[in-house]
Amino acid sequence: MSEKRCPVTGKTSKSPSDRGMTNKDWWPNALNLDILHQHDTKTNPLGKEFNYREEFTKLDLEAVKNDLKKLMTDSQDWWPADWGHYGGLMIRMAWHSAGTYRISDGRGGSNTGNQRFAPLNSWPDNVNLDKARRLLWPMKKKYGNKISWADLMILAGNMAYESMGFKTFGFGGGREDIWHPEKDIYWGAEKDWLGKDRYSDKSDEESLENPLAAVQMGLIYVNPEGVDGKPDPLKTAQAMRVTFKRMAMNDEETVALTAGGHTVGKTHGNGDASVLGPNPESASIEHQGFGWINPKGKGNAEDTVSSGLEGAWTTTPDKWNNTYFYLLFTYEWELKKSPAGAWQWEPVKIKEEDKPFDAHVPGVRRNPMMTDADMALKIDPDYRKISECFYKDPVYFSEVFARAWFKLTHRDLGPKSRYIGSDVPKEDLIWQDPIPAVDYTLSEKEIEDLKIRLLSCGLTQTELINTAWDSARTFRGSDFRGGANGARIRLSPQKDWEGNEPERLEKVLKKLAEIQSGLSKKVSIADLIVLGGSAAIEKAAEKAGVKINVPFLPGRGDATAEMTDGESFSVLEPLHDGYRNWQKKAYAVKPEEMLLDRTQLMGLTAPEMTVLIGGMRVLGTNYGGTKHGVFTEKEGVLTNDFFVNLTDMKYSWQPVSENLYNVVERKSGKTKWTATRVDLIFGSNSILRAYAEVYAQDDNREKFVHDFVQAWNKVMNNDRFDVS
Repeated sequence: MSEKRCPVTGKTSKSPSDRGMTNKDWWPNALNLDILHQHDTKTNPLGKEFNYREEFTKLDLEAVKNDLKKLMTDSQDWWPADWGHYGGLMIRMAWHSAGTYRISDGRGGSNTGNQRFAPLNSWPDNVNLDKARRLLWPMKKKYGNKISWADLMILAGNMAYESMGFKTFGFGGGREDIWHPEKDIYWGAEKDWLGKDRYSDKSDEESLENPLAAVQMGLIYVNPEGVDGKPDPLKTAQAMRVTFKRMAMNDEETVALTAGGHTVGKTHGNGDASVLGPNPESASIEHQGFGWINPKGKGNAEDTVSSGLEGAWTTTPDKWNNTYFYLLFTYEWELKKSPAGAWQWEPVKIKEEDKPFDAHVPGVRRNPMMTDADMALKIDPDYRKISECFYKDPVYFSEVFARAWFKLTHRDLGPKSRYIGSDVPKEDLIWQDPIPAVDYTLSEKEIEDLKIRLLSCGLTQTELINTAWDSARTFRGSDFRGGANGARIRLSPQKDWEGNEPERLEKVLKKLAEIQSGLSKKVSIADLIVLGGSAAIEKAAEKAGVKINVPFLPGRGDATAEMTDGESFSVLEPLHDGYRNWQKKAYAVKPEEMLLDRTQLMGLTAPEMTVLIGGMRVLGTNYGGTKHGVFTEKEGVLTNDFFVNLTDMKYSWQPVSENLYNVVERKSGKTKWTATRVDLIFGSNSILRAYAEVYAQDDNREKFVHDFVQAWNKVMNNDRFDVS
């Protein structure tokens, strides 16, 4: 057999495993900066000028909704609809798109349309959702750039419910698609699908590793057969409670979502799961993105294999009603195996008329089934009370489910100000982190007068900068929560967070309140916090000989305690902040890796991270006033000294402890400065050093100041969704 050679290089064709070592293979412990530039604009085929929010406003939303409702009953031969209705499939697609969200770091969820890409498109729990997205393609093709895949998948779930007789709470558009897989989301350390190495104590569901929410690799929530595939509804209830709490849901919402999701549609396990073909990402090219090909029987319809469980939950799985609870409480249930060999619960001595018809074989009735999670709603005492309430009051159940479904599908979209479209509910919901609108504007003169007041009120430059930074650094681009707008740093729990230095914070807030009370125009504390930091930075730049204006955009409101869900904000507490050279305690993860995680959540690039670190150090903003990394004789002056001295070879760097180093003068042997890993990584990592050298150059002193201000301004305005 002749060798296959590349006509360009002359090299023989090799499998991926034979193509040589990557940098990551050679240096597995090197700091990986990919997380900071993975969604480069060059990957977006729509170009830099494309504005999705503007395009969405041109969309005929009612036309899309009507077309989606028609699609639900337009069964296709290549993937026939159960009972002639795709509702269950579309709901599962929307649910699994949104259900990856976890509150701990705000990652996952439906906001980016990431279900189209690996690993999600090939998760075991997403079996055959590739078919749902392909069924939606004619809708995407027709309406094009005016609706993203991310929005379309959620809207399809809404219309599936409405076409089956349920009234949804509303819909907000605004989710923007990504164009390649996300590498920044940690889904677990397991090397195998359905692996379970995420518990420090396998017997304790609460020991689930943070920030994870699902119980196993490749699942959205819990194992439908039971914990570790062993049916035990009480144990499953414990897993559900932990998992749904980490997805921002309480017990009532958990019961409503479980029951509401299982009121329609069915599971698929009428066959041998072991013969299914590979997942979409591993499938052969001729399958064109389809995975899990079933070679047995028709391969679809009554021969479909997805979860391995088989059957519908209700008597009428294509209609919204209360038969889920009727069946759950009317009958006793026993464990049985599905045709695919999965554990499921089936009713004992069920009436023939209570059985659902087969989804594809006319005139044949089948037993309904329940998963272990469904049985948990009956057996767990707290879940049962809620379930009985829903059973007795179907209207209340529908109301609770409508709100819970809206929360599930919109939680990661951010504040309501980001929602667009005619179906956005008017009601402000506390989980949307509402902020009151302000009714004032500020002229340039008024802004300048306020700066003078702030700089002469008795607060130090550092106190103003640190308060502004601490207020803004909570922003998470993952779910658009946190940030300076709302000034929630004044409220519990933020005012008491260790990382916010409560004593210093109280002093600053008291002084800002005094300034506010003396103004003829009541400016929000949120605006005063940000303006105070900006004024202090301008002063520090002026000391360095650079006259610069830090842009200031007024209009932030002050949230109240009543607008703030303290428990949900507790997850935003910083446990580390490399920008202020602080971490709450020693962690298994290295400080520089934690810095990258925080940087990515704030939406900053590697150069922006670099310039901010250098500026924050010389400004003396370290937590508690420590001097680690303050490589300057002119603390408080916005110079490039951090980079100049970091790259100066007249110093050596000697470890003192795991996260502390002495910077020693080679000639005298005296310790000049001290540093942490976060400081020295900018000299040791080849990529970060390249950035550091740019800012250390003699001809880039002013560039450093301008770039610092630009990055600072980005952090201060990350959460300004009220302006374009």
